[in-house]
Amino acid sequence: MRSRSFMAQNPQGQHQLHFTEWGPEDGPAVICLHGLTLMCRSFDMVAAALSQTHRVICLDVVGRGKSDWLPDPMSYDMPQYVSDVLALISHLDINEVDLVGTSMGGIIGMLLAVQQPCPLRRLVLNDVGPFVSKESVALIREYVGTDPDFADVKEFETYLRWIWSPFGALTDDQWRHLAETSSRVTDSGRVTSAYDPDIRKPIVAAPAEDADLWRVWDMIAVPTLALRGAESEILPSAVAQQMSRRGPQAQVIEFANIGHAPALMADDQISAITGFLTE
Repeated sequence: MRSRSFMAQNPQGQHQLHFTEWGPEDGPAVICLHGLTLMCRSFDMVAAALSQTHRVICLDVVGRGKSDWLPDPMSYDMPQYVSDVLALISHLDINEVDLVGTSMGGIIGMLLAVQQPCPLRRLVLNDVGPFVSKESVALIREYVGTDPDFADVKEFETYLRWIWSPFGALTDDQWRHLAETSSRVTDSGRVTSAYDPDIRKPIVAAPAEDADLWRVWDMIAVPTLALRGAESEILPSAVAQQMSRRGPQAQVIEFANIGHAPALMADDQISAITGFLTE
C-alpha cells in the first residue's frame, strides 16, 4: 500500500485529497469510493485482493480521513465529489477505470457513469441504488455529524460495533482495523470519527426528500454489479429488482444477515467483486 495525495479545486480555492494505491502501476485501474462517514482504508481487504492484478486507488473523499476539510461546508455535495474523482482520474493519467462504490460512493459512481465521455469500464454498487426513500434519508440525518468522542480507540470501537452492526459478523481484527483507520484524535486528546462533522450541514439544510436518480440510472450503459445486504433499508429488494430490469440491467447479489452495508471484508463479498472485475 502506498499513500498519495494531490490538489483539487473547490469554489473557495484548493484542497488536498488523500488516497491509497495498491498493486502494479501499469495494471487495470480500479477506484474505490467509500460511504458517507467511512474512509479509504475500509477498502483495504478488497484492495489487497485486487492488487494481484489491478492498480487499486482508494480515495478519502474530501472532508474524510486524511483529505482536507472544505472551508465552506455547503460545498460537501455531489458536484464537488464528482469533480474530485474526475480530477483524480486526470491526476493518475488514466483513460478508463472500474469503480467500486459503497453507498455515497456508489451514487458518485452512477453520476460518473453518465459523464461524456464516460470514464468507467465497469461499475460495482455496494448497497445503494437510484432511489433512496425520504425515510432512509431521515435516518441518515439523525446520526451523521453528531460527533461523539471517546477516551480511547477501544471505546470508539465499541461505538462502531453498535452503529455499524448492520455491516455483518466481522472478526475482532476487522473491527479493530475499522476503529483504528476511521478515527482521529481531537485537540483535547479525545478520539472521534475522522471526518468533518460539518458534512452534516448540507444534509440537514432542507427537509428530507426521496433521492430519485432513476433518470440517471436509465442512462447508464456500462456493465454493473449491485451488491445488497438482504436486510438493507437503504436498498430495498423492490428497488434492486428494478435495477436488474432497467438501465444497465445490473447483476444483483444479496448477502444474508447483513443490512446497510456489506463491509466488503468477507470472502464471498470480495470474490463477487474480483470475479466481476476480472471477467
